[in-house]
Amino acid sequence: MPESQSGRSGQNAPIEFRDERKAGRLLAVEGGAVVGFIAYFVLAEAPHALVAVHTVVEPGHEGRGIAGGLVKTFYGIAAAEGVPVVPLCPYAASWAAKHPDQAPEPAAEVVAAAKAQLDSDSDLW
Repeated sequence: MPESQSGRSGQNAPIEFRDERKAGRLLAVEGGAVVGFIAYFVLAEAPHALVAVHTVVEPGHEGRGIAGGLVKTFYGIAAAEGVPVVPLCPYAASWAAKHPDQAPEPAAEVVAAAKAQLDSDSDLW
């Protein structure tokens, strides 16, 4: 999947989603400004799941579907890479529960490994 993907949100400028893998951020960018992001990390051990830790939409940009677009894009990136998503972020977990067709549930052992990695490395949060 390409690193950028565009979509429209109402009458506002297009939102571009950028995967900043080295920084552990999936960014939502509008008109050159970051309007939201998912903080994440890649699970160190196979299957190298993408682990969503926190979803943020900047003040003044809420209620426009940006967070949902971020999570949907995040799952799309994982699907393209053939890895699961572990939604430790409450928003991402809620979105996944509402969209089971787009958000397959990860195996329990992958979730446990993601939680253990997060607990052992405070830099991931």
